[in-house]
Amino acid sequence: MTETPHPVLPKVIGHRGAAGHAPENTLASLEKAAALGVRWVEFDVQLSADRVVVLFHDERLERTTDGKGAVADWTWGDLQGLDAGGWFGAVFAGERAPSLEQAVAALTRLGLGAVVEIKPCAGWEAETAEVAAGVLKEIWPAALPPPLVSSFKEECLEVVRRVAPEYALALNVFKLPRGWKQKARSLGLAAIHCRENKLTQKQVGAMIAEGVTVRAFCIDDTARAEELYGWGVEGVFSDFPDRLLVVSP
Repeated sequence: MTETPHPVLPKVIGHRGAAGHAPENTLASLEKAAALGVRWVEFDVQLSADRVVVLFHDERLERTTDGKGAVADWTWGDLQGLDAGGWFGAVFAGERAPSLEQAVAALTRLGLGAVVEIKPCAGWEAETAEVAAGVLKEIWPAALPPPLVSSFKEECLEVVRRVAPEYALALNVFKLPRGWKQKARSLGLAAIHCRENKLTQKQVGAMIAEGVTVRAFCIDDTARAEELYGWGVEGVFSDFPDRLLVVSP
């Protein structure tokens, strides 16, 4: 369908590191994933007010830090004063939201591949994708497999395709949209990542027939993972990847 690279990823990918075991999108979560035997992780990135690429999922700070307001309104230096771990457990108190550079350094040390999800705040789609792709191109080590870049925002993928055409792309969807074939072709998608409870066996077959790899999120149950593998789903994202590694090495 396309000349876009189609990387081979393991069947189990740690979601936001290992989000069931450690505070999501932190270095502690990446380290926990590696300790569990995970070989690839997924994490989210967006921009601070001074355009530093930071690992963070929500547009706002309240759920996973002791700060208040939008991530995009805080500078990188100010974000470093926030506790991004205490909400998960006392042992993680003082954990910080890392920069993309810090995360890549940790990946290199731990030997982890990564799915980098661009999660921009509203109105910053193009800028977030351009800055993040530029950082990845500049710092990604040859020792690791190239990252797979994903997003729910098609505009982000369009920008990454222009800035870093060497990176494989995946569109994230809660429900497979109408016109997905055209989207896959126009974006040069290597994969579509689908919410597992909105996915059907027929849809999986159609995507595979189109030359698109299918992965599903988020699965912590071994029986459901095995069912999806049987449909042809190549991999799953899990908050508790250790549960699935038992049956999916």
